[in-house]
Amino acid sequence: MNGLRAPRGAARPIRVLVVEDDPVAADAHALYVGRVPGFEVSGIVHSGGEARRQLDRAPVDLLLLDLYLPDGHGLQLVRSLRAAGHAMDVIAVTSARDLAVVREGVSLGVVQYVLKPFSFSTLRDRLVRYAEFRGTVGEASGQDEVDRALAALRAPQPATLPKGLSGPTLEAVTRVLRDSGADGVTASAAGEAVGISRITARRYLEHLVGAGRAERSPQYGQVGRPELCYRWLSPR
Repeated sequence: MNGLRAPRGAARPIRVLVVEDDPVAADAHALYVGRVPGFEVSGIVHSGGEARRQLDRAPVDLLLLDLYLPDGHGLQLVRSLRAAGHAMDVIAVTSARDLAVVREGVSLGVVQYVLKPFSFSTLRDRLVRYAEFRGTVGEASGQDEVDRALAALRAPQPATLPKGLSGPTLEAVTRVLRDSGADGVTASAAGEAVGISRITARRYLEHLVGAGRAERSPQYGQVGRPELCYRWLSPR
């Protein structure tokens, strides 16, 4: 196989265990996960002890883990799970902003941090990126392909956006583009879906093309100039 490729169809959903001590927040996080295609909630628990017992009964692919649990710190839980042979990935959902904790989490296999409070679109973006990373298979042909696979986990950096583009709007356009699948989307359709003009939508789509996250091709239909169609590119 030539390089890393994301599979077109997952054999089964990515199983997620929600670990959150606040019952209201736990239900909300589970609802969010359930709304993302390709993911399913295998359970909701409210403590580290419950998480260990649940994982012993039914292993999962991903923990959506609050770091402040009533019976210990979330990273202590991850450390004990690793010692017991559990190899699932972890997305930390937390209000903690201590970068020392972030570094420790990375060493234990925390692939993403989502700071509370957050919106559905924020968590959805992290989950989709995680699925892209998880879906890469095969042997990389070189450093560039390894870098592209790892880049799937990184969120867009608003500070690096060209003048006139905003992070939230880029997120919305990116979501529409991803959801369009193999059919792709035109600037007119993307603008209508997001609530912005065709010209503005095209600027965001062209930015994604320039960043290597999308491709464009002419779409021929009615008489007149062809309209450009944009398609999302998974890491290769």
